[in-house]
Formats: sequence, C-alpha cells, structure tokens
Amino acid sequence: MEWGWHAAFYLLTKTYYHKYKLYTIRGIVSKWAPPQDYNNTEAYIKNVCKRTGIGPDEPLGIPSQQSACWMMLGAAMAIQENGTDILDYFAMLLGWELLKK
Repeated sequence: MEWGWHAAFYLLTKTYYHKYKLYTIRGIVSKWAPPQDYNNTEAYIKNVCKRTGIGPDEPLGIPSQQSACWMMLGAAMAIQENGTDILDYFAMLLGWELLKK
C-alpha cells in the first residue's frame, strides 16, 4: 500500500508540481481528470477543496516544505476516486517518506 501512495505522491509532486508547474488544486485536478475525458472536473475540484480546506487557486506550496497540504490533497483525491473515506493513513505516511529515499 505504501508503494501505491509513493507512486501517487511522486506523480503529484515530481511530475505535476515540478515538471508541469501545476501549483494549485484547480491546475492539478484539471490535468488529472480533464473535462475532455468526460469528467466533471469542476465538481471534482470543489470536492477536493472541501475535503482539504484549501481554495482551488491557492498555491499548495513547495512539497518538501508543505507536506501536509500535499498529503491532504492525495487523501482527498483518493476519496474522490474511490468513493470512500476509509484510508490507511499509516501507509500514506510511509508512502510520503519513501519520496525522501
């Protein structure tokens, strides 16, 4: 499970943040679940913002300095994708720590 979280956090921080320069929930979710792929992107953004308490256009901060924001984003997106709020938060934390190795 922790390696799955590692992959998700790697994609969010290394690819979306550093490579694509996406710094907000709106930017990230619009790339992750674009409307042209028949997603309700605006509803997705609204749900993630509600779960994280972060505004859609509020910068998430540098991942290495704002790890809580990025972990909340990952958790909110996992809930959105899976339709459940039962997450293994310990595995999520281990996945985040694997980014440092």
